[in-house]
Amino acid sequence: MQHRFDTILSGLLGEIIPGQLISGQCGPAVLLAVSGGIDSMCMAELFRHSGTGVKFAVAHCNFSLRGEESDSDELLVSEWAHKAGVRIHKTRFDTEEYARDHGLSIEMAARELRYGWFAALCGEFGYMAVAVAHNANDNVETLFLNLLRGTGIKGLSGMDPVSGLPVSSGSDGMECPGSGRGKSVLLRPLLSFTRTQIEGYVFAHNVRYHNDRTNSGTEYKRNKLRNLVFPLFGQINPSFIRTVGREMEYFSQVEGIAEKYYQDNSTWLSRPEIDRKKLLSQPYWEYLLYRTLEGYGFPPSVTASLTGLLKSGRTVPGKVFVADGYTLVTSSRYLIIREKSEDEPAPSPSSRLRRSGTLPGSLSGAFADRGEILAVHGPGTYRFNGLSFSVRVLDRNEIKSLRTPPGVLMFDAGSMDFPFVCRKWERGDWLVPFGMKGRKKVSDLFTDLKYSLPEKESAVMAVDGRNAGSIERRNHIAAVLGVRIDDSKKIDDSTGAVLVISLLQ
Repeated sequence: MQHRFDTILSGLLGEIIPGQLISGQCGPAVLLAVSGGIDSMCMAELFRHSGTGVKFAVAHCNFSLRGEESDSDELLVSEWAHKAGVRIHKTRFDTEEYARDHGLSIEMAARELRYGWFAALCGEFGYMAVAVAHNANDNVETLFLNLLRGTGIKGLSGMDPVSGLPVSSGSDGMECPGSGRGKSVLLRPLLSFTRTQIEGYVFAHNVRYHNDRTNSGTEYKRNKLRNLVFPLFGQINPSFIRTVGREMEYFSQVEGIAEKYYQDNSTWLSRPEIDRKKLLSQPYWEYLLYRTLEGYGFPPSVTASLTGLLKSGRTVPGKVFVADGYTLVTSSRYLIIREKSEDEPAPSPSSRLRRSGTLPGSLSGAFADRGEILAVHGPGTYRFNGLSFSVRVLDRNEIKSLRTPPGVLMFDAGSMDFPFVCRKWERGDWLVPFGMKGRKKVSDLFTDLKYSLPEKESAVMAVDGRNAGSIERRNHIAAVLGVRIDDSKKIDDSTGAVLVISLLQ
């Protein structure tokens, strides 16, 4: 395993780091992310005994989530680094507080914290790359998670051995002098090794590691795949990890073919007016449309709606599709894409309500037209009860950070169907605030926030359309706009698209 690891590592390092930096003439070149688990401790040992001569340091995050177990992990990594004679960077995060403050799941909060810190270390100490211990099993798990939430061809090829460091806009672009890419990068040198191979190496070389008991549960989607689904696959094909991994390499090649096909047509597709007839005459035109609109930031749901319209053969001039920053309007001959103007007038509530027809359940269009509710049918700018707000739907991969400034809420778009309803606060309204397990009356939330009576009267509730028409469920709200979301709408690792509602001045 060591020889194969060195061969892989040499290839990865050769892409990004000049030879004199690999050997450490200017200090350690690679920062190892070491948690104390079996994968990262195996990676650390492989680096330690590597024949490549690469110099490295270690980084360990204590997320303060497992009490004494977290502290024990930190001690294990510290002792290993001392024994190996390498520099170690340690930090401690209050992950739960960060998740609450930024409206994130624990998993997403930990991800933002660790990668932001890694980027800062690269900038301060000049590390060319950060190495993480993702393995072949992790890669196959990622493929299935992508399939479950919906993905393009890129998602079928899994994780790349070398990629950009996934950090928020606050720390993105950390320069790493000497790197061919100019910025800190992420290395995955264990990506072609299965968990069984890693376990074999660790046991054969008596490598100390700690088990994270949360990995054996089934609370998270990735753990459900790992602990419930994959064992069944293993009964059908004991080598399915290797089999799927090989197929993922082919998917990656298919992605390259598809990208070349798009680039061959990109000249006319990049025009602001796309010839509808020419588009439909192309083989695989659906992919060309998807790839084109992806570049403008249109989410897959919008692309799917437009594709369905084009397949129907109907012209429907004046149909509008909205993305963050762009609008697409259909005409009899063209698909017209233009930048949204900052002073573009917001559609009036009455025009939105007249379009609404009948909402789910027993809510009728007549009830809506009396101004008591606003039906939100899709992305756009709205005004209700004296409050203006924008609604956007973005692909999860388009969002660099889930940190939300005041007045901005983010939801898992799959949990919040259009149309949803905005209305005033009603006595009896309740939600399960993000990060909590029990119900909380909105009136109690107002008390906590010290809301005055005018503030209560001007607050806007967002209600899932499936609940709005139900007598039993209409008081279960999805959010108080600009304030708090219901826990059932939170973003997690399975989220494919994100609904963003932003209050406007």
